Amino acid sequence: MSALYVVLAMSSATAEDAQQTPKSKEQVEKLVGLFHQHFDGAHSLTERRTAFRKLMDAAPEPSRVQIRHIDADGVEGEMLWPARLHYPIGTRAILYIHGGGFYSGSPETHRAIAGSLAKAASADVFLIDYRLMPDYVYPTQIDDALTVFRWLLQSGYRSENIVIVGDAAGGNIALEATLRQMRAMRPLPAGVVAMSPLTDLAETGNSMKENANSDPVVGKPQLEAVRKAYLGKMSPTDPDASPLYADLKGFPPLLLQVGSRETLLDDTLRFAAKAREAGVDVTSEVWPGMIHQWQLFPFWLDDARRSNQRIAEFAMKHFADQPQE
Repeated sequence: MSALYVVLAMSSATAEDAQQTPKSKEQVEKLVGLFHQHFDGAHSLTERRTAFRKLMDAAPEPSRVQIRHIDADGVEGEMLWPARLHYPIGTRAILYIHGGGFYSGSPETHRAIAGSLAKAASADVFLIDYRLMPDYVYPTQIDDALTVFRWLLQSGYRSENIVIVGDAAGGNIALEATLRQMRAMRPLPAGVVAMSPLTDLAETGNSMKENANSDPVVGKPQLEAVRKAYLGKMSPTDPDASPLYADLKGFPPLLLQVGSRETLLDDTLRFAAKAREAGVDVTSEVWPGMIHQWQLFPFWLDDARRSNQRIAEFAMKHFADQPQE
């Protein structure tokens, strides 16, 4: 059985202590060791970007997928799809927005999870290479995501066959891009998946302190550096940058995943609660014992494979043209 909880609200201690298996704990601790190996001593955003790239260099390339470079109205990226005979490319799409604090990450760092989702959801996955800080700040990253979403529509994908997926800062971008579409009264994706999204750039969640010693990836000092570089003098509670403060009425179906050890746990739980209050169809999952960005490692973590499968099932459920394979 998958070690997860679908919750309205749950403390990190309860979630972590309840069901994580010994094997899962062992796998996560090995990953924690790798994070410390690469990130200890990496303090600046530039140093952390290099550390993340080197960590992900160890990730195996996805198998049984086709990959093509795409230029979507000036935003580059990779399209991945299952390498199956008679696979119907051009029907269903996942727009994947990688994490990395708005300053790091790339198609290379996230190719493994993108390939995993392409096969599991029987969908084309557009893994975008949006512009990064420090050269580009808010709202460039959101602009690039919207450009690609609208390019997919212009290229023949129906909005009801597109699901937007993002992790961490990519989850923030996925949510904000969808909110922009809503405000513009333009076509919305069939669903949105946000993995450990950064929903509150003001960093007001209790888990920011409660989980400060349990999450080796993201802490308050790093988030403060990101906020200052990304927003400048803009208010961190502006709903155009922090979706926790936005009007969510009319938002598409939403899947939220977060690990119980994450400093961003409350970013997910509070956003889920607010979305439900607005009438949004929300599934929120707290995965016991998981740290930030665990979903990127399906080649090392059993729970990452299971969480990726949950995302694929959510996408397939909400595609208008569901896979027949």
